[in-house]
Amino acid sequence: MFWFRQGLCFLPAFLVSWSSATFIISFVFAVYRRDIDVIFPYISDTGATPPESCLFGLMTIISAFAGTATVYTRYKLVEKQIEENNLVKPGLNEASLWLGIISCFGMCVVATFQETAVRWAHDLGALLFFSTGIIYIILQSVMSFKVYPYNTSKSVLLVRTGLTLFAVIAFFPTVICAFYPNSTSKMHWHRGDKSYSSHLASSISEWIVAFSFVFYFYTYIDDFKVSISSPKLKCYLFPFICFPKSLSSLFPTVVYHASENRV
Repeated sequence: MFWFRQGLCFLPAFLVSWSSATFIISFVFAVYRRDIDVIFPYISDTGATPPESCLFGLMTIISAFAGTATVYTRYKLVEKQIEENNLVKPGLNEASLWLGIISCFGMCVVATFQETAVRWAHDLGALLFFSTGIIYIILQSVMSFKVYPYNTSKSVLLVRTGLTLFAVIAFFPTVICAFYPNSTSKMHWHRGDKSYSSHLASSISEWIVAFSFVFYFYTYIDDFKVSISSPKLKCYLFPFICFPKSLSSLFPTVVYHASENRV
């Protein structure tokens, strides 16, 4: 069996691959059409002008839904671990869930409102995405420390810690340099421009934050290699696919198999 077909590890694998492709494809497309500069534009600049804005928006929305599914699945797996060893406080896990969902919502805002159309909404969505996303991976790293060595290897713990540090450190110049000494929104920059150095520091930091956050989900692959052949586990991870008892008569085949494979 291929590794990405084991359990649910296809979720983080797809999320990271698709999100990375979103950034890279829109960047290449925008550079080809000469809508942006080759040297470190803002990620949002790569999807600010049609037609690449349409592609960027569509792919980012898909990433947001994939991210929500991954965040929720991670929450349920940690919840199951809490029942077994009680090493993590449930409130910490729930806070992480909502922060992850809010971050994915921020992605939807970024995808919907281009910076050249409604900049304040776009900037608000980007700030929401980055800030809550970083707090999310901080909490996930804290929970990883709490459960170590249970279901968490030392190498995974170190990678998560490193990616979290990269994201946290790069977040501050991303925000500060974007508004200092002044906030200028344009697609093409030159070395002689007044805020060129600040723009370059901010845009480079933004790419570091984005890829640190996205690649953090790659560390979920081993955790997600769980068997979902058990109907109980399917209902535990995906309660929305489990039918109420009142509807069981409408789905005799599904209910029959579920009753025959109890664990």
